[in-house]
Amino acid sequence: MPPRPNPTHFLSLQLASAQLTKSLATFRADVTGANGFGVPEDAVRPPGTLHLTLGVMSLKQEGVSQAVDLLNTLKPREILSQLRAVPSSVPSTDNSPSRSTAGGLSISLRGLHSMTSASKTSVLYAPPTDAEGILYKLCEELRQPFRETGLMEDDGRPLLLHATIVNTIYVRGRGGARRKERLMLDARDLMSKYEDYVWVEDMPVCRVAVCKMGAKKVDGDEVYEVEGEIEI
Repeated sequence: MPPRPNPTHFLSLQLASAQLTKSLATFRADVTGANGFGVPEDAVRPPGTLHLTLGVMSLKQEGVSQAVDLLNTLKPREILSQLRAVPSSVPSTDNSPSRSTAGGLSISLRGLHSMTSASKTSVLYAPPTDAEGILYKLCEELRQPFRETGLMEDDGRPLLLHATIVNTIYVRGRGGARRKERLMLDARDLMSKYEDYVWVEDMPVCRVAVCKMGAKKVDGDEVYEVEGEIEI
């Protein structure tokens, strides 16, 4: 079986707010400082890169156009309306009252989790919650058309919604090049301290986007190139 092509694009919910940017800056200063947890500054993701990945795609130029065209057919508000008309089977983990506005959706990010064992990890993330318990189903509904058309491969794994906060793949070695071996962190104390940390609360999620892999530096931040996006 030939190897899978490397992902070139991803479907995502874009995350951005002043509170999130401030929280991330506070975290960065704490964990990368002289009295912090020894996390390299390059490992903490810039605010412009934060998103919830719904799925990845390996696309040539024709496929990019198809993905953007398909994105433009999606109707997030209609999906949300349908989900609200049916009692959610997914229990909410957010006890705050719903802050949805005019049919939109707001989420919160709290805590710090590890993709692998906390004692040896390279990725730490903040899990999203929403007061109505419909975020997960919304994301499944948004990505399903991409799977049905073959633009997004179904890898058989359940969707894990997460906002990546730390990823050591971005840590540079000598001469500014990426390290040959990924740096592993013992994040047990760090995760304990930030177990209940509120990154952002009741943040409206406003955009669904098809983005190109590989964030670019822009005005002191980093962002992913957006191939196409729609509002929620």
